[in-house]
Parts: sequence; structure tokens; C-alpha cells
Amino acid sequence: MPRRPSAEKKAPKQIYTIYSPRYFGYKEIGTTWASDPSQVIGRTIWVSLYTLTGDFSKQYLLIRFKIVRVKDSVAETIFYGHKYGREFVRSLVRRGSSRIDGIFNLTTKDGFDLRVQTTAFTLRRVRSHSIKAKLIRKAMKKILEEAASKLTLSQLAQEFVLGKTASDIYQEAKKITMLRHVGVIKSKVLKVPEWVYTEEGVERELKEVEAAA
Repeated sequence: MPRRPSAEKKAPKQIYTIYSPRYFGYKEIGTTWASDPSQVIGRTIWVSLYTLTGDFSKQYLLIRFKIVRVKDSVAETIFYGHKYGREFVRSLVRRGSSRIDGIFNLTTKDGFDLRVQTTAFTLRRVRSHSIKAKLIRKAMKKILEEAASKLTLSQLAQEFVLGKTASDIYQEAKKITMLRHVGVIKSKVLKVPEWVYTEEGVERELKEVEAAA
């Protein structure tokens, strides 16, 4: 009987170490396996802010990073979104109060498209279609759009996860009604500019980190 042709041997898989962006400390955040570097591009990983900062009180906040470049066995990432943990959001709900959500599409100064969800928890009940609720959403939209137009993705991402944007919204919205908590509870990058995948992306990131230092 004729011998059956042997199946082609698959290339051996290699382990790649994933690092956070430089604007999040360029820390090792995980590993992934692939037989070719091109297979690694586009993969994502969720990490808690606690992992990056060592601050246990920030364990509820999860950040998503996307691999955009591979150098040797190092996989470099960009910020790709974040979210509050489900249990933490649930803990913010109180009887007799209201939750006001606003979902907005933004474009950063450096060309990233994002979808962002901001939530305000009031001290007293506010109807979702009342004038107060509409004014709070208007304030959210104004502050988010102004921030996105002036900031790059790296700068905006840090303001999201460190609470700067939420604080700005709180200061404006508390003039409308009494609030217990305001948070940018979720974000997702919808579009990544092509330059991110090139050496230009590395150069821009380094310049931004140096400017912030």
C-alpha cells in the first residue's frame, strides 16, 4: 500500500511577554503563546489597576490592553478600554437614590475613536427623563468632548482610570443636584489609527512619557 503523506510540521510555539504601555509604567502584565509574531498582534488582556499600581483599593477597576507591536519576545500594548467591576457598580446602588447614565462617542486629539459610559449616582431620587437628569448628561458630554479634543489617548486613559475626568464632571453636576458618586465606569476603543502599529507609535509614546515626567 502506498504510504500516506505525513502532515506538515507546525512551527513550534514561542512564549511572548506582554507589557503595559509606557504611560502605564511598562510593566509585565502577562504572557501569550504563538508560533509567529503576527499571530500575537491584536490580542487583548484585562488587568486590574491594582496590578499596575499596587493600590489594593483600585482592584475594582479593570483595564484592557491590546497588543500592537512585537519585538523579539516582547509584546507591546496600548490602552484599549476599561470598566468598573460588576460587584463594585452594584455596591454603589442605594435605595432612594438614582443612577444617571450617559454614553458618548469621542475622538481623541491623536485620532482614536472611543465609546465611553459615565454614571452619576445621586443622593435623592431623580427621574431619568427629568430636566435635572438631562442637564447632568449635558455636563458629562461637554466635559468628555472637551477633554478628548485636547488630550491624546494615553492622557485621556490616565484621566479616566485615575478619576480626573469623573472629578471634573462631579464638580459641574453637583451644581444641579446632590451626588454620591460619579465615575467613568466603562470605555472601549473603537478605532486605532494605523500609525500606532509602526515605529512612529513608539516614538510618540516615548515623547509623551518624557513630556509628562
